[in-house]
Amino acid sequence: MSETPKPARRAGHGEDTIYWDAAKNRFVGAVSLGYAPNGKRRRPKVYGKTKTEVRQKIRDLKKEVQSGVKAPANYTVADAVNDWLQRGLKGRDEKGTIGKNRSVADKHLIPFIGKAKLKDLSADDIDDWLDDRSEFLATRSLRDLLAILRRSTAHAQRRDKAARNVALLVTAPEGRPGRPSKALNLEQAKAVLVAARPSRLYAYLVLSFLSGVRTEEARPLTWDHVFLETKDGIPPHVAVWRSVRKHGETKTRKSRRTIALPTMVVEVLEEHMRWQKQERASKGKEWSPNGLVFTTRSGEPIDAANVRRDFRAIVAKAAKMPGIELKPHEWTTRETRTSFVSLLSDHGVPLETIALLVGHTSQTTTEVVYRKQLRPVITKGAEAMDVIFAEDQGQDEARDPEEGDAGA
Repeated sequence: MSETPKPARRAGHGEDTIYWDAAKNRFVGAVSLGYAPNGKRRRPKVYGKTKTEVRQKIRDLKKEVQSGVKAPANYTVADAVNDWLQRGLKGRDEKGTIGKNRSVADKHLIPFIGKAKLKDLSADDIDDWLDDRSEFLATRSLRDLLAILRRSTAHAQRRDKAARNVALLVTAPEGRPGRPSKALNLEQAKAVLVAARPSRLYAYLVLSFLSGVRTEEARPLTWDHVFLETKDGIPPHVAVWRSVRKHGETKTRKSRRTIALPTMVVEVLEEHMRWQKQERASKGKEWSPNGLVFTTRSGEPIDAANVRRDFRAIVAKAAKMPGIELKPHEWTTRETRTSFVSLLSDHGVPLETIALLVGHTSQTTTEVVYRKQLRPVITKGAEAMDVIFAEDQGQDEARDPEEGDAGA
């Protein structure tokens, strides 16, 4: 039975009141919360269809006040996510971390649970949402999605807009199988380098294949971090201290490393330096004075999208060679790094050495994500690559700087 509205009793001083509002067709609860600093009485109101509902809302409101949390009644999940993206990620890369999280949230979170009031969101709601998304996303993506909701709610808690973080009670389900990491075998890698020989991307790919440098680390590499001569007993090496991430930091602290260079890389970079000096002299004032190793025709930084485009064109060229089976659309420049790891492992370089070379904090990452073969013989990275790529790489072919201008 529904409750029959009765005339409201006049509340005593400091009492809460529940009464019927005919205009709103609702019961109203007026809560006494003392006085504000300006001397005005604090008496917020809550509404409900029954007195029981209003009493519960009064109790919830008082609990929030006692805990110091003032959760807005209409504050939604979308509000929390957008606030976190705008205020909780200050200092992060707008195109990287923020852009990635925003894209995921806009596509898989906000359209499905964004309208829910954050204070009313339950663990069951989150479970249902993630179970639905598991048909379309890999397990890793589901975990990233849940992490966005957890961090957004935690940010709302720090702003006194949420009393609890219900997302912490949920575990991401298993999703669709993710795209497996893959690597070029030795013959495929050699074919790609032969195909790249006439292009301006050649030195970039040689460095990536033979040293394991990330593409985001190769693009901002400057000549003052490249040492091509042996000095004081220190062999030729490259100092991987920067990336295209926010503030130029590498992916992790251990990613900041110094790598000895194989002979082939030294020779190719020496040739690349001579060629770049000639190109810079011909451009004159048009050349950007940033000291980058890999540039456009005007000396500007190369663009990641154009590098991927040119790389696929090179893979397509390599795929036409006898005995080489490659599908260009399936390969990206990041797989030069997985190929580096697999080639070293196949040649017998131990896991701990490979992890140091690629800048992994954990050997588990090297083994699970990157390595494709397991061999237990001990050797070194640069020395191993000198042996692996000892065969002729088409050094006699002429190089055409006009072919494949990454980022031009």
